[in-house]
Amino acid sequence: MPAERASRASTSPAPAIPLARWADRQLKAMARAHASAALSALDGAAIMGERASNGGFSIAGRISAGPGGSRLMPTRDGGWFALTLIREVDRELLPALFGNAEIDPSDWNAIEAAAARRDCIELVARGRLLGLPVASADELPVSQPVQVMTRGPRRERSPGHRPLVVDLSAIWAGPLAGHLLWQAGMEVVKVESPSRPDLIRRDDPDTFDRINQGKASVLVDFTCAEQKAALVALIRRADVVIESSRPRALLQLGIDADQLVRDVPGLVWLSVTGHGALGEAAQWVGIGNDCGVAGGLSRAMADLTGEIGYVGDAIADPLTGITAAREGLAAYRSGAAQRIGLSMSAIVSMALAEERAHDRAAVDDELHAWGCSVGSAFRHVAPRPLQAPVHPPGADNESYLPC
Repeated sequence: MPAERASRASTSPAPAIPLARWADRQLKAMARAHASAALSALDGAAIMGERASNGGFSIAGRISAGPGGSRLMPTRDGGWFALTLIREVDRELLPALFGNAEIDPSDWNAIEAAAARRDCIELVARGRLLGLPVASADELPVSQPVQVMTRGPRRERSPGHRPLVVDLSAIWAGPLAGHLLWQAGMEVVKVESPSRPDLIRRDDPDTFDRINQGKASVLVDFTCAEQKAALVALIRRADVVIESSRPRALLQLGIDADQLVRDVPGLVWLSVTGHGALGEAAQWVGIGNDCGVAGGLSRAMADLTGEIGYVGDAIADPLTGITAAREGLAAYRSGAAQRIGLSMSAIVSMALAEERAHDRAAVDDELHAWGCSVGSAFRHVAPRPLQAPVHPPGADNESYLPC
């Protein structure tokens, strides 16, 4: 970035996160529909920006905010390829992705040089076969943003019933949905594995605490048949389940989501996915930053500014978490059992389209300001005070998983 542009960015006011107004409207609509004062008190800009504000993130253009685990890279055919590397196992797949056994998986310069020798469509196709979180700035979502996949029997609930949520998800989108359901008055149980705890419990404790406060905590050893059976029994008592696993992974754990929805009256099952819960897309891995690219935000910004880059902080995560909570609350109130698939990339595309229909000039101004603010810090968001304790891992096993 030229020095003059960097200087201007560092002294200009921090821009608003594009689509934060959309997020705020969804929160307020949920609050009205469910008469929730706690939801009404939430602010879309705060939900979308608190992680970046707490972490002191800056807008970094073609490098994602924060630790910089995702990069947008030019390819041989003139495309832009997004690659996220936050797991060591993903780095081990880079030789297969680029067809180069000598590539240094820790060297982003070498990775960018390798991407420049390939076509974007080839890299995206190969990356998804390998299970890497990848995207193209010029792709279109292949799934519906929200899709009912399975339906089951209805359940009539007593007026004083407090809904039980089993949260099997991790990182941000799914746990945020669980947090919003907790804000709406539901009882939420967070489930983790001793061998694979939620990464942000360690890596981003401030965000973890805010979106997991008040949840009970259980640890399930998925190598233990008795504990798996106890978890399935807990799910059968639940009103809502949230998960973000690929279908094969759930079945390997002994959890058949579709069968449970067909068996348990009124069970609402929320499947958070990168690109869709049905067909080939259900096997694709997606994370907040690359799903934002796949949803069209980076291309929309580039069309307005001539500069491509990431928009927001892992923006697909908070948008999907809010959408999942909205859909989960509506489905619960209907009384009908259903499994709902949520595509993070398609939700980003939907939010952009709806915001442009609502006020095209405003959202385009926000995207333009974002693209011209590389080097600026994210807008400061006052940290939300914790309203309830954060339970240590496994603190509530005896209450919820007797075995």
